[in-house]
Amino acid sequence: MRIHFIGICGTAMATVAALLKQKGCEVGGSDQNVYPPMSDFLDAERIPILAPFSADHIDTGLDLVVVGNAISRGNPELEAVLEKKIRYCSLPEVIREHFLWASRSIVIAGTHGKTTTTALTGWLLTHANLDPSVLVGGIALNFGDGGSSYRSGRGRDFVIEGDEYDSAFFDKTAKFLKYLPDIAVVNNIEFDHADIYADLDAVRLAFRRLVNLVPRSGLLLLGHDSPDAVALRGVAVSPVETFGTTDGATWQACEIEHADGITSFSLRHGGELVGRFQSPLLGMHNVRNAVAAVAAASRAGVPVSDLIAGLRAFRGVKRRLETVGVRQGVTVMDDFAHHPTAVHETLTALRTGYPSRRIWAVFEPRSASSCRRVFQDDFARAFGSADEVVVAGVFRSSLPETERLSEDRLVADLRSRGQRARFVPEVDEIVRTIATEHHTGDIVVLMSNGGFGGIHQKLLQALDAVDRPRGTEAR
Repeated sequence: MRIHFIGICGTAMATVAALLKQKGCEVGGSDQNVYPPMSDFLDAERIPILAPFSADHIDTGLDLVVVGNAISRGNPELEAVLEKKIRYCSLPEVIREHFLWASRSIVIAGTHGKTTTTALTGWLLTHANLDPSVLVGGIALNFGDGGSSYRSGRGRDFVIEGDEYDSAFFDKTAKFLKYLPDIAVVNNIEFDHADIYADLDAVRLAFRRLVNLVPRSGLLLLGHDSPDAVALRGVAVSPVETFGTTDGATWQACEIEHADGITSFSLRHGGELVGRFQSPLLGMHNVRNAVAAVAAASRAGVPVSDLIAGLRAFRGVKRRLETVGVRQGVTVMDDFAHHPTAVHETLTALRTGYPSRRIWAVFEPRSASSCRRVFQDDFARAFGSADEVVVAGVFRSSLPETERLSEDRLVADLRSRGQRARFVPEVDEIVRTIATEHHTGDIVVLMSNGGFGGIHQKLLQALDAVDRPRGTEAR
């Protein structure tokens, strides 16, 4: 088959393109904005990228066109597909038809933690030699040389990140409703994707529909620490177990300790001790992610000894508190956090892991939700663990002012809480500010779900150019 992906540089789009190429398909695609890590990933997979979008990329010899959910009417390639009546479908439809019908599908869902939990679940099965296929919405460092967003295995299990975002311009239902879950994990539920869901009730409905797809022979795993997740127990037909850090969870992490960048916890199942686990991931949210992955992998048949060893050997996911470089004693980290809860949990994890170091939180409101005023007050509470907060300009500046997040108000609210905060709209100015004011031992975490104007390498280069390191400053 000749398959063309419109919007191929999306993480999931690029990953599925690679999986289809491995199955023998001739695969290519196009995009408007091309940047790492997915541009590097596609280059390594030898999948051509055409840019920018053009109707000339669509020819009648194509067997199928996969339309990314960021593609809307008016896109020249989409218009050509519709006019020429070339067969097209959404990304989740391709995944279901080509990979899931013959597999045991392990779907990892939830507002937060999907990518890390999916990567870890897939790794635990891989480490135990179950040879699963894995599809992650990020670059999992345990797969391939330098990491990969997928693994193509010969075992019965397919571990997939279950995204609640919509499927395509012609299908506004959640992607995860196409994923045929045998084992489903719902980590947590909060309001997100304000461009798709009207309110929290609409989000809840999407997850109820997912729960309704798990067969009686399957298993539903619910985050016990999330009230809206655990409430799904009441609508489940399948068996249900819960996981978390609080009393009453079927799988409960307790006796949690943090030391030297390692998180340790004891795990109980039904009140009985399973074992003592060590994780290289910081933060309570990552304890919950780890417990969810262990519970899912246990159901898939992974023995306890392999669960303990596998978690210890997990290397994480790119853009999830990933260290991109250390210059002049300054650690520069990249994080995908773009929801107030994710921002709060990321910064809290850093403060727990590095209690005496100065933390810079550099935040770009970029996602459809973070650019909107709906989270204005929540963001004002999210940065409490940072010493310096730098707010960049809202990426979606075309939003009406009444709907758009106010950078000035966010900074004012942070200052009213006693925090050092400033609005610095341009990337180059942010880089100059940090390069001028940094101290040895600082941690700078760059928070955005996009390329952030190449700030990561620009900052490293600017720090390299500084004549000498400044004095150490503790919190």
